[in-house]
Amino acid sequence: MTLNFRQGEILALAKAERRVLVEDLAARFGVTLQTIRRDLAELAEAGQLERVHGGAVVRSGMANIGYEARRSMNAAAKAAIGRACAARIPHNTSLFLNIGTTTEAVARALLAHRNITVVTNNINVANILIANEGCEVVLAGGSLRRTDGGLTGALTARFIEQFKVDFAVIGASALDGAGDLLDYDLAEVGVSQTILRHARAACLVADASKLARRAPVRIVSLAALDLWVTDLAPPAALARACAGWGTEVLAAAPVPGHRVSS
Repeated sequence: MTLNFRQGEILALAKAERRVLVEDLAARFGVTLQTIRRDLAELAEAGQLERVHGGAVVRSGMANIGYEARRSMNAAAKAAIGRACAARIPHNTSLFLNIGTTTEAVARALLAHRNITVVTNNINVANILIANEGCEVVLAGGSLRRTDGGLTGALTARFIEQFKVDFAVIGASALDGAGDLLDYDLAEVGVSQTILRHARAACLVADASKLARRAPVRIVSLAALDLWVTDLAPPAALARACAGWGTEVLAAAPVPGHRVSS
């Protein structure tokens, strides 16, 4: 496929931001919504993008986005989510924090908490919480994943089984419309499932962009969790499902220019 100038710009924007919206693109380029929809359809047909309701996303499937790229994506949203989640965690408590850039945002928001114990399989979380003298940090053993500082595998799961904490705070690589949390690494998923079994309450921290991503391995349903902290209100159907399951949805402060269509 030979891209015209506008389509090349759209593709570059999508790669930088991971998601583009029809209305935003039409305003940016001064063309009609129909023109943008045609551009996105042609880019999707060429295998460059994947159409989603209201726009398009970079194609994803079996491989996760690189760690440093994930860290910089939606950073303001993750910071807001981290603060909102930490506000729900009292002093004098214990919790799990698993692998992920959003759980790292939670760790940064816990730096002022007193008398807490954090069990984690995320070296980055441990390094962040070193600065909090009121936090006991327990780092799990296991196989180190150099790409993101995560510890995974059977040894990690067996280590976590020795604990029973008040809260589990987990992230996920993707979240589908049915409310299933998804990830790419089967070993990591097994650890996350063990974490959930050994906590009295469970919380997902995931921004709205995860609804536009795909991953092949299922962790759990939102139905099994107590709380989902995100940046924006979810699509109406998923919000109704969460209400029916008794899963609270907490939307942190909106981030300008970041929207999800219902």
